[in-house]
Amino acid sequence: MALTAAAAALPEAADVVIVGGGVIGASIAFHLAEAGAGKVLLLERDRPGSGSSGKPIGGVRAQFSDPVNIRLGRRSLEAWRDFARRPGADIGLESAGYLFLHGDAEQAAVFERSIAVQRELGVPSRLVTPREAYGLCPLIDPGGIVAGAYSPGDGWALPAAAVAGYLGAARRYGATVRGDCPVTAVDTTDGTVRAVRTPHGAVRTRTVICCAGAWSAAVGAMAGVSLPVTPLRRQVAFTGPLWPAPPRIPFTLDPDSTFYFHNDGAGGLLLGMSDPRQEPGFGREFTREWLEPFRAAARRRAPALSELPVTGGWAGLYEMTPDHNALIGEADGISRFLYATGFSGHGFLQAPAVGETVRDLYLGTTPAVDVAPLTAARFAGHRSRPETHVI
Repeated sequence: MALTAAAAALPEAADVVIVGGGVIGASIAFHLAEAGAGKVLLLERDRPGSGSSGKPIGGVRAQFSDPVNIRLGRRSLEAWRDFARRPGADIGLESAGYLFLHGDAEQAAVFERSIAVQRELGVPSRLVTPREAYGLCPLIDPGGIVAGAYSPGDGWALPAAAVAGYLGAARRYGATVRGDCPVTAVDTTDGTVRAVRTPHGAVRTRTVICCAGAWSAAVGAMAGVSLPVTPLRRQVAFTGPLWPAPPRIPFTLDPDSTFYFHNDGAGGLLLGMSDPRQEPGFGREFTREWLEPFRAAARRRAPALSELPVTGGWAGLYEMTPDHNALIGEADGISRFLYATGFSGHGFLQAPAVGETVRDLYLGTTPAVDVAPLTAARFAGHRSRPETHVI
């Protein structure tokens, strides 16, 4: 195999090797390098941001039911708003809010209980009437819902720009980033990480951080660590410019069907949904069969969207865990194998807080958010943490 210039420059040793160049790995690289945590090396099997973080628009929110997710979301929102200063990049942040639509009183009650927890933790969310929901998003049918859950500080941004911003700053602080360099083995001796191997050579290290997204189970297995992550294709579509252009609306979702939509920044709308017929796997080809259940869901909540044209779309992978919560922590039995993966669609929005959290776990300092409940060991101990605010 011919070596690229980047691969030829692979260092012989590093203090920390981060496996995965998506937004989680990029955030961790930045936070470690900024903290002066030694020689930081990030390895990406393809190009940075080419996996799930390559999606065109990513939601950012703190509306969750699990207090850990609320804290990670709220802390990350603060960092996203400050991104232009630190690390220093424009991520196209749109703080138009998130609006969940509730079709029955039982579901509204579930979200109302979550709102109480969110407000205790500093999130300005609230339950709104159908009329108020329609005022926020005139594309919906207020007669089809009993209430909505709205938080004005949520919104969306550009994941690819965030990855580039984090990695650019990480490099300025001395981190090394190598693309087209998959990790093919993790060497351990007596329960301690010793090195990682790639097609371009081995790198000696005492710490590996797995942020490989949908590929994390395989990376964990290299070190004898179980990371229950399953890849699942998710797709979005674009309407193209509409006339008249849609009003500025919140990121609007229907929890029953997972159907959602919001402005795309080009005078049109982005449309998305989790197709219940989708089988797990690594396929990332955009197809249109999911638009059938999407249009059926739209007819129930936002009839104006059900017949809109679709000009194209994008497909990527969610990294799913059994309880739809992330895996964050350090492996038991293998010294200094850390992981941050399995975000089940929440990785982009939680990336800033996760980056600083993993930095603190590596340095042995107390993280601002206690992520102990999110270790992979919870599944061995049958301690799953269901998250109801999943799309």
